[in-house]
Amino acid sequence: MRIRPAAPAELPALQDIERAAGAPFRDLGMPEIADDEPPALDVLDRYRRAGRCWVAADEGDRPDAYLLAEPVDGALHIEQVSVHPRAARRGVGRALLAHAADRAREEGLTALTLTTFTDVPWNAPYYARLGFRPLPEADLTPGLRAIRATEAAHGLDRWPRVCMRAPLRPAEPRP
Repeated sequence: MRIRPAAPAELPALQDIERAAGAPFRDLGMPEIADDEPPALDVLDRYRRAGRCWVAADEGDRPDAYLLAEPVDGALHIEQVSVHPRAARRGVGRALLAHAADRAREEGLTALTLTTFTDVPWNAPYYARLGFRPLPEADLTPGLRAIRATEAAHGLDRWPRVCMRAPLRPAEPRP
């Protein structure tokens, strides 16, 4: 597996990854999530052009997973991380998050943040194992409050959600 920036021609494949990664939500009684449309190509391209759309590529250099991120209030906010089921449970998501953490450190950002479902095993419990901790409502930054408001407007609050944060150690000096 190799983590690298997404190429423009791969953006439709990222939409396919998103659809496949969403399918297991149907088994949890969340068909609206399973049927939700992936980010539009222009949205994916905006992240790509900003240098914040990374893929985990297989041995044939085809994307198996992707991550979208953007700076929010001094942290790198993970907007989306999706792993195709064919690559699940192989550390692909963990590798993408580690890559994002490295990029965040290089930019002097202090943490990774994300929002996720609390009761989905591969969401909040997974991120907790990776060092993310729930943020109490009182500790949400203005940017995270805006993200949560947008999510609520899209109906995501039908299921319990949480903001999570993982602090980052400063980047090690390069020899």
